[in-house]
Amino acid sequence: MLSIRHLAKSYVPGKPVLNDINLDIAARGITAIIGPSGTGKSTLIRCINRLVEPSAGEIEFEGEDLVGLSRRALRRVRRRIGMVFQEYNLVERLSVMENVLSGRLGYVSPWRAWRRKFPPEDIARAFELLGIVGLSGFAGSRADSLSGGQRQRVGIARAVMQQPAVLLADEPTSSLDPKTSVEIMQLLADIARDRDIPVVINMHDVELAKRFADRIIGMSAGSVVFDGPSGNLSDATLKTIYGGEDWLQ
Repeated sequence: MLSIRHLAKSYVPGKPVLNDINLDIAARGITAIIGPSGTGKSTLIRCINRLVEPSAGEIEFEGEDLVGLSRRALRRVRRRIGMVFQEYNLVERLSVMENVLSGRLGYVSPWRAWRRKFPPEDIARAFELLGIVGLSGFAGSRADSLSGGQRQRVGIARAVMQQPAVLLADEPTSSLDPKTSVEIMQLLADIARDRDIPVVINMHDVELAKRFADRIIGMSAGSVVFDGPSGNLSDATLKTIYGGEDWLQ
């Protein structure tokens, strides 16, 4: 459902961050992208929905090349691509419910959006999702009153409100403690399974990736150096991805 061909990105000419990336993402399961800092993981995730503009290549999603779309067409397609951010990207002064409903902004008119007038079925779905992410009693709470883990749960609910065909997550656990990180990964795994939404996650925690991902993509210096089931990720492969041995001790 998502096909990436010869994707490249350079922020500075002659210094590529991504080198000829070729990947196919299946229509189910969790794919984790791992690798050292600065190797292009976040850039890859953000190129998929063009939060970062690729320098070259193709990204085919539901039969359309996202790289060639106009801004108007891209806004339409982005409704089908959910995004969960490392720093949550909530509107802090708004309520939890208002933040979740913002996932439907691409489906309502600007006038209704400005007045925050959403269809009853959207409101019902938002309450349902708040229950799923464990925030049933927080609909009226301001986003800035929540803990980090609670904010990330709101971000996940907002992304799922889009009814996406794919869910991207850019380091969703890096700001969280270990216990909360496991809870967030379990929540994403449950959503991927129960709602049949493929999830692509950029992450640093190798053990979490091995525990929850069906497929792991290992990146080093802007290139894919491993692509396979999590069970095939050996210490030798990790040395190739991260370089050296000391960190494995």
